[in-house]
Amino acid sequence: MIIVPLGVASATPTATRHLSSVALWREGDVHLFDCGENAQMRMLQAGLKRSKIENIFISHYDVDHYSGLIGLLATLQLQRRDKPITLVGPEGLQEFVEFNFKFANIDLNFEIKYVEVPEDIESQRVIDEKEYYVEARPLNHTSFCLGYRFQEKDKPGKVDAEKAEKLGITEDEQYKALKAGEDVILDDGTEIKSYDIVGHPRPGDSFAYITDTKYCPNSVKLAMNTNILYHEATFSTSLADKAAETGHSTSEDAARVANESQTKLLVISHFSARYTNPFVLLREAREKFFPAWLATELRPIFTDPAKEKGIVQAKVYIKEIDQDKSDKSKSSGRGKGKSDSKKRFRKRKKFDKKGGSSSSGRKRRSSTSSDSGSSRRSSGGSSRRSDSSGDSNERKPKPITPRTPFDDFDRF
Repeated sequence: MIIVPLGVASATPTATRHLSSVALWREGDVHLFDCGENAQMRMLQAGLKRSKIENIFISHYDVDHYSGLIGLLATLQLQRRDKPITLVGPEGLQEFVEFNFKFANIDLNFEIKYVEVPEDIESQRVIDEKEYYVEARPLNHTSFCLGYRFQEKDKPGKVDAEKAEKLGITEDEQYKALKAGEDVILDDGTEIKSYDIVGHPRPGDSFAYITDTKYCPNSVKLAMNTNILYHEATFSTSLADKAAETGHSTSEDAARVANESQTKLLVISHFSARYTNPFVLLREAREKFFPAWLATELRPIFTDPAKEKGIVQAKVYIKEIDQDKSDKSKSSGRGKGKSDSKKRFRKRKKFDKKGGSSSSGRKRRSSTSSDSGSSRRSSGGSSRRSDSSGDSNERKPKPITPRTPFDDFDRF
């Protein structure tokens, strides 16, 4: 299971952050949680195929969480998708989608299965497949909002190959039957019990997606013992009143949910545009819970890095955008036709230890200009000028930027 943040901004996008969307990759399929504006473009840049989307989960109807849904479905139509897709969200989702395609006079080639969650439910299993299920619970926002838990079902235990070979198990079908929990009868009539060969079932991986909510018990229930808790942290603790007013969480609220649910990894996201440096939020979260990480767009988060690393590889990084900006700013100051010419700079004066100029000594003579209206310059009386001494001319060393305490962030 691989988690790829596609957008980490709240309410409004910025130059380096996009609106809310998270992709979950599992066994070649993609499950999308929220679909903010430009989500499909970020999928391409993340190296994820849009044709592999199986389910799309919408948390609520704030525009920044579903504004990219219609465009994504229209793209799938142009790509001639023929397999069904499932849309999950609060009531009104089907009406919204059908109205937009009716308005645009588009007939879809593929089937859309709708799962609408009513407001009066406590919990609902919205997806239930053979190998995984998805649970939805209402959160505490200014409008009806859903949180989701993606849970893999228990995996079969490992087969003791040496013991099976000694007992006479040789065929692949026999191994599959034992791994599925079925007993096998050999040709000589010997019955081999499954629990004698197969170990205990292994718990599946889990992921909780909790956004746009104040602290509430349902957040803890969704995140209980998860591998990855993806929780919003819109504001810092200093703006706790603002968070309560708008129905959002602070970084400490996210850490509180992580502590009470005993999750293995907390990933905070959904940052307010006022925080140009989200490490402020990460510092507050890490004071209450560790390990905690920042959600970085297009940077995958692995549940099993040894097996999953390299499967999803981003094609574009935000660092490249920053590099393009710096290159443009350097070239913008140059005039036309002067880009190839070498710039000439005035030589800097060298100062001695006492603060005076080393080239001129303590005193030097300078000629003063007169008669500004005339075409010729005449030299006037010479005047002596002494260089100012003391600390005013001393060159102060440049401040050194200290290393941040989050140098290990590149681990993910």
